Amino acid sequence: MLAGACCALPLAHADDLTLPATQIDSSSVQTDGQSVGYQGQAASSTTRLGLTDKQTPQAVTTITRQALDDFKITGIKDALRSAPSVTVEQTESDRTEFTSRGFDINTFEYDGMGMPFVGTVLVGEQDLSEYEQIDILHGANGLMSGAGNPSATVNFVRKRPTDTFQAQIDTSVSSWDGRRVDVDVSGPLTPTGNVRGRFIYSHDKGNSWMDRYSHERNVAAGLLAFDVTDADTVTVGFSQHNSDSNGSTWGNLPLVDSDGNAIHYSGRSANIGQPWTYWNLHTQRVFAELKHDFGNGWNATLTATGIQEKQATDMLYVYSVTGDDATVYANHTSSEAHQLLGEAKLSGPFSLFGREHELTVGAAYGRTHQKGREYDPDESGSFETSFAGVLAGTTAQPAFQYTSDALTQNFSDTQKSVYAGARFSLADDLHWIAGARMLSADGSGENYGAEYYTRAHGKVTPYTGLIYDLNKQWSVYASWTQIYSPQYNVGADHKLLDPLEGKSMEAGVKGSVLDNRLNLTAAVFKTEQRNVAVDAGYDGTQEVYDPQDFKSHGVELQASGEALPGLDLLGGYTYVRIDDADGNKARQYVPTHSIRGMATYRLPGMPQAKIGTRVSWQSAVENDSNSAIRQNAYALVDLMASYDIDSNWSTSLNLNNVTDRKYLLSLYNSATTASYGAPRNLTASVTWKY
Repeated sequence: MLAGACCALPLAHADDLTLPATQIDSSSVQTDGQSVGYQGQAASSTTRLGLTDKQTPQAVTTITRQALDDFKITGIKDALRSAPSVTVEQTESDRTEFTSRGFDINTFEYDGMGMPFVGTVLVGEQDLSEYEQIDILHGANGLMSGAGNPSATVNFVRKRPTDTFQAQIDTSVSSWDGRRVDVDVSGPLTPTGNVRGRFIYSHDKGNSWMDRYSHERNVAAGLLAFDVTDADTVTVGFSQHNSDSNGSTWGNLPLVDSDGNAIHYSGRSANIGQPWTYWNLHTQRVFAELKHDFGNGWNATLTATGIQEKQATDMLYVYSVTGDDATVYANHTSSEAHQLLGEAKLSGPFSLFGREHELTVGAAYGRTHQKGREYDPDESGSFETSFAGVLAGTTAQPAFQYTSDALTQNFSDTQKSVYAGARFSLADDLHWIAGARMLSADGSGENYGAEYYTRAHGKVTPYTGLIYDLNKQWSVYASWTQIYSPQYNVGADHKLLDPLEGKSMEAGVKGSVLDNRLNLTAAVFKTEQRNVAVDAGYDGTQEVYDPQDFKSHGVELQASGEALPGLDLLGGYTYVRIDDADGNKARQYVPTHSIRGMATYRLPGMPQAKIGTRVSWQSAVENDSNSAIRQNAYALVDLMASYDIDSNWSTSLNLNNVTDRKYLLSLYNSATTASYGAPRNLTASVTWKY
């Protein structure tokens, strides 16, 4: 997916799972208060220690189900474009990176569980029909995830079986022949309610503003919860997620030719994807969970998850352009990944020195096995063709007949960890959070003809933070953590890079105003990182990376909740500055300033009607390898309106990119390719609820 002077082979990133494996932690649904409107209450699993937002010495953003429904946000890319401090770097049609505070997000969790990304890439689209809300824990998360990446941790909070019957069907049509249906049915399956179930289904299909590109997503999920005793609950679940696309891009539109001259395109629909290019990704997840309540506030959770993921692609990549002559690569890849994860966790209160504190201890295990093979037209994998023919979609599909042991993957990664964390009540208004996770990671096998090997045992990631309550409404906090994360990218010597290391610090203030209806957060942060993997291009065998050192600092401001009666909002401002080892400004594809916000207002004189807007603005960005490749500052504005016909039926209209702003989706890393974002588009929906 990484597009630059050269591109990464799809198979080279076949280990980049759609998102890290699903695991369910039942404590995650025990939120410390229900999310209401846009005032999110982070799930207790987001911080691992079961802390509320106010008790957490880091900034937290929650995108609630209400916000997702209001703006018809159905995929993770669109959702995180609404999150303050997150930048969505869609460098291809079907692969996307995410950054926060200037660095790649590589930890995506499900109900607080998930093995960190082997890479940093989302393949396809993660549909949101299965999830109640999305929590983003800003900054390093070493205690909770074991890999203290200083960007953010994204936690998908699953929908769970409910105690009462409920059902909902959503249907919508949209620009470019888009159509979608969502079905969600939940409730008790026995008269006593000791067995509960939930079934979720979604179908999403449509074309695109990009020539020849189309997609289809199908999701089916089922969950059962059993109250075995008053103290024991067992939950099991299964989901099938199919993401299929045609006309897919490998890399994007070249922005400069081989001489460095700008290439201009007649419209936003230009696409290098061909009628024969495609990317299919099919994922199955199954989980089981046992939760036991010991009483007196102590409980234990045991979880196990298995994932199988299959990918198949036919792809074409434009390496260079000279006049109308284009050098392109093409290949077919197939891969399969299996992942197994498990965790045991125990938590509860204890007394010490006359005060009550809280303790969490646990152990986690994760293993991924990846196999794949690539087929090329010949040993070189490249050929010459007409660039005009590429844009017209007339490039003939070559015969993918060449393969070798150097075009295969067969490797395994294993991570084991134990952790302990406590929230000490030093005084009524002063709390200290301290903990550490000890991580061991092993990898072995073959990757594109090179040995795949890593070994790191007994690596300890400490974490500490203080929260001081100024009064019932306001608190100040500070936190510090080390950064340690094994890396799975290779250097020029075809060996895995040394682990990512460093430290991260954060301080801020949190408050709840307007009778606790509106939450406010202001944070400052500083990070130092060593051995950050920077794409150095394709070396003829696979994508290679250069380890570099960076420092970053910045400010985040955020508000969420009900600002006025009927006015719900979630929004924030972010400033971030990243410097390289020489003190020069680096990673300039990350906007220095950004604003994200969404708000809806229920009309006082017509309470069944709601109107709203979503705004995204960012300062100018430029390519790291060619300063002439630049995206000026721009803003996107979306509008929505909905109307409740009666207690069961409602309808809505969403108009996106109202001003029809033309913009490039990403200038990520050293990429000299990009595609254009969607022009003005419309979605009309009808919803039935019971």
